[in-house]
Amino acid sequence: MGRKIDTSPARGMRDVLPAEVELRDQARDVILATYRRFGYSHIETPALENIDRLVGSDGGDNEKLIYKVLKRGGKLDLGKADLTPDDLVDLGLRYDLTVPLARFYAQHHAELPRPFKAIQVGPVWRAERPQKGRYRQFTQCDIDVLGEPGALAEVDLLAATTEALAALGLSDFEVRLNDRRVLSKVAERHGLPVAEHERLFIAIDKADKIGWDGVAKELTERGFDAAAVAGLVGALRDGDPADLDDGEELATLEAIRADVAGQLGAAGSVRLDPTLVRGMGYYTGPIFEVAVAGLPYSIAGGGRYDRMIGRMLGTDVPACGFSIGFERVIALLQEARETGASMLPSAPRRVAVLCESSAHLGGALEVARQLRSEGFWASLVTARPPKKRGKQLDELQRHGYDGWLACGPGAAEGPRWFED
Repeated sequence: MGRKIDTSPARGMRDVLPAEVELRDQARDVILATYRRFGYSHIETPALENIDRLVGSDGGDNEKLIYKVLKRGGKLDLGKADLTPDDLVDLGLRYDLTVPLARFYAQHHAELPRPFKAIQVGPVWRAERPQKGRYRQFTQCDIDVLGEPGALAEVDLLAATTEALAALGLSDFEVRLNDRRVLSKVAERHGLPVAEHERLFIAIDKADKIGWDGVAKELTERGFDAAAVAGLVGALRDGDPADLDDGEELATLEAIRADVAGQLGAAGSVRLDPTLVRGMGYYTGPIFEVAVAGLPYSIAGGGRYDRMIGRMLGTDVPACGFSIGFERVIALLQEARETGASMLPSAPRRVAVLCESSAHLGGALEVARQLRSEGFWASLVTARPPKKRGKQLDELQRHGYDGWLACGPGAAEGPRWFED
């Protein structure tokens, strides 16, 4: 007998069992149906992109986490004198869905309406350190508005996403708004140079985890002027709009806030949050996140990225997008299902049609067909001998079946339900 092969998934990846896949499919269908009602169209993009599109896309630290694919065959030039690892790479797995969408629009813009409202749902990959709840492959669920320069895009994205989350049974939303240009103005006002703003933003983004004292400590340890850091941290911590900005950006955020608040009504709140950063460097304007009361993390986030498409097309196209944290939402829905609090529609009842022998196969097929026509999910299963029938029924119930029906001598008229 040969050596046993390790069948565990690659490190940082995971298999998903049927019960969770069913929940994921349900959630995906609810989200897609909601977004379609808002006029968004579902598209798909490849998992692989040219490496030069992924690197240098202002994806922040995510660019360090790209899974790179080696060149094949004749593309390899191993005899090059100053060969570097990057010389051996020409493709990479996408680390988000925004960069592929920008490339998609640059390629197909002549065939698309303007503005174009896109939905994407699919896996992305990041070579980060695996930990509980974080995997190297995970699903993103995005909507984007391309070609709309005004705040209509932000309001529509926020309205559609909060409605999709509500349709999943989530409630009591808090929407946080900010604009990276506001942050930059505050940093400049306190004497911190523009060239260093990305480094500043990375530290500010950690305020929820390490506190403002921790942010100040990290920035001074990185060599920033202590007095300038103290002024910046004080302005952001106190959140006084008069100290932050009196210009167009803040007025735009306030208009977005008012419109979204009108859409949410009693379902949640909207506030300006000068500490909101978000990790992607490609954001050029308003940024936003949605949280649910009682959770220490956001479940959706996005912002405006008006310059990304122009790098590929040669002409800037206004763009704004929003991403639901699909994996976090699924974890919440699993918890709700286990406690009986799920608001997702129940799946049809499942019936195992037990076929006693090949002589009864025709009858079993007809019974299963009839059950499906009545709205049940019916699965043909070979019946075990009577002595093992009890164990078989226990297994069926454990794997999600609601009832069973045997096709053979003395068959019952209809299903027998486990709950009875």
